[in-house]
Amino acid sequence: MENQEKLEKGIGTKEIEALKPAKVKIEKIEIVEVPEVKADKIVCSVKHPDQEDEIHISRVKYLKRDNLVESGLWYTEDSDGLISKNSALAEFMRYLKVKTLKEMEGKEAYTVTDKKGYLEFKAY
Repeated sequence: MENQEKLEKGIGTKEIEALKPAKVKIEKIEIVEVPEVKADKIVCSVKHPDQEDEIHISRVKYLKRDNLVESGLWYTEDSDGLISKNSALAEFMRYLKVKTLKEMEGKEAYTVTDKKGYLEFKAY
């Protein structure tokens, strides 16, 4: 479509259909720099059963001190250079029963919807 045609388009009336929570397969793991916060975040490319293309998930909902908590999969290291023990990423890795990020590839995980309607991993 020509850019000029796009400039002439109006606002639609149809909602974009959101993906429903489902069991997904983690295809690929990437560490992405988030410049706004000067930190790295883990982004998982996953195959969702209702979507032909891969989608990306970088958040998890997990149990912390008997409360459900939602967090980004931030990559932080402890003083030994290992993934921080009490981080959301570590909790998700323990839930998947993996020791390294690379081992997450090929694993299946369930998703839930966050407050904004986006999918995040379920780890509880």
